Amino acid sequence: MEPASIVQSPFAALTFVAAPALLTNASSVLALSTINRMLRTRDRMHELFAKSESGKVSEQESVRLIKQVDRVERQAGLLLRALRSIYVALAAFASATLVTLLGAGVATFQGALWLHLFAGLGVALGLIGVGGLVFGCVSLFHATQLSLLNIRDEAAAVRERQATRKTDSKHADEPAS
Repeated sequence: MEPASIVQSPFAALTFVAAPALLTNASSVLALSTINRMLRTRDRMHELFAKSESGKVSEQESVRLIKQVDRVERQAGLLLRALRSIYVALAAFASATLVTLLGAGVATFQGALWLHLFAGLGVALGLIGVGGLVFGCVSLFHATQLSLLNIRDEAAAVRERQATRKTDSKHADEPAS
């Protein structure tokens, strides 16, 4: 784009700024939801700790508890890695927005060279931001898989307990011989 076209329309600069600004907003929302997930993971670890301290855990439940603790710990690490990537993306998109605005402003005074320099920098920052989002989303996906494993593990434990209770209640209802 020629510097003259930016001067002719005040909306031309806004078109350059729109994409990074929207991605900045989306990254902020993703960061907030990831922080929420991190806090829920911390709460889950506190629950598992309390359960382990109760002393009322069978050998089989103890093995299951250790597996869950390991998964929650890995999940917290993945969430932290995702959050770090999302913050990089957020910084890159915010920087891309600023660089684009500066480029639009400088282009009217300095010419095409500065416009191309700022445009290139804006694109590079945008690519860094997209990379951060992709890496963060992959980490979030893996953290969700670990959460699903814990849910399935707990569901299996509930089913086992209910089956045991049914069996125990049938034996209690039978007449003594």
